[in-house]
Amino acid sequence: MRRAAHQLHDAHPLVFEDPFAIPILPPDARTELQRTPAASRKPFSAALRAFMVCRARFAEDVLAAGVRHRGVRQALILGAGLDTFALRNPYLNLRVFEVDHPATQSWKCELLAASKLAVPATLTHVPVDFERHSLRRQLLQDGFDFTLPTAAAWLGVVPYLTQEAFAATARLLGRLPAGSSLVFDYSQPREVLSLTEQLMLDSLSARVALAGEPFQLFFTPQQLAEELSRCNLTVIEDLDSAALNARYLANRTDGLHLRGKTGRLCHADVS
Repeated sequence: MRRAAHQLHDAHPLVFEDPFAIPILPPDARTELQRTPAASRKPFSAALRAFMVCRARFAEDVLAAGVRHRGVRQALILGAGLDTFALRNPYLNLRVFEVDHPATQSWKCELLAASKLAVPATLTHVPVDFERHSLRRQLLQDGFDFTLPTAAAWLGVVPYLTQEAFAATARLLGRLPAGSSLVFDYSQPREVLSLTEQLMLDSLSARVALAGEPFQLFFTPQQLAEELSRCNLTVIEDLDSAALNARYLANRTDGLHLRGKTGRLCHADVS
């Protein structure tokens, strides 16, 4: 919904153009977006939307560079949700693998059908229940090639994981060939934040916990780099709000701006 709100309510040029963000939504969500444009101007809403469109743009920028310069032939989207890259994929020889929980993936396929959005031949859905299935086994079963350079995106997932689950997936991705990359967002621990940000994090944490998906995992940049190194991954960029504002949001007049230092974006390559 926040990527869709960006298409509707923010000034052009957009940070992240996604013509499918609105059509893929359920009808009630589309109605909600149209009904409350003023809400998108509120600072907290604008900052959260800014982070979500920046992370999507950053992930696809890294993918584009991988395709052009590093021989990337596969895109792996972990926790795909309603991601629409596969519908916009401009690379004829790039296969896209979307990994998600079977129930979420089934819901997405229903929305695609209801919106009459065709599933391209380059897209493969990989249903994975991490409590019951092996990610590697399911990927192999659905045609993923672990010998090909791959750009992986893992957006909006890491803060909800246990440390063990994060490390297991990072180790698997670290065994991909040279030229492979990983982009994901993460949150810094409460103790490094300002008092105001601590209160905001507490409020958001309470809401996601009530929804049944509590925040569990936090890193400082140094802790993250050390953890990734153990998984054969090397940090290339670790971007804070100031860096993202400078790269994607400079000189905007619509209030789309990142605040604070809770959320960060990391790009790591296979060592």
